[in-house]
Amino acid sequence: QLTARAMVRRELPKHQRDLIVERYRSGEGYKIISKALDIPWNTVKTIIIKWRKYGTTVTLPSTGHPSKMYEKTTNLLM
Repeated sequence: QLTARAMVRRELPKHQRDLIVERYRSGEGYKIISKALDIPWNTVKTIIIKWRKYGTTVTLPSTGHPSKMYEKTTNLLM
């Protein structure tokens, strides 16, 4: 049984986000795109909303302070 903690969120590749927007612009609805690409309906909706608001499918920078783990890994790379 999966719990909310066991579920891992992953980012869709840019080409897949572009394909969602392309299909949406051609007149397809969220549910049709979702079924065709096997992506959750809510994910398709979120990508379309972000595209309409910001005009891009590029991953936007997140807000807030970076995690300590992120700081440690970037310090190691420098």
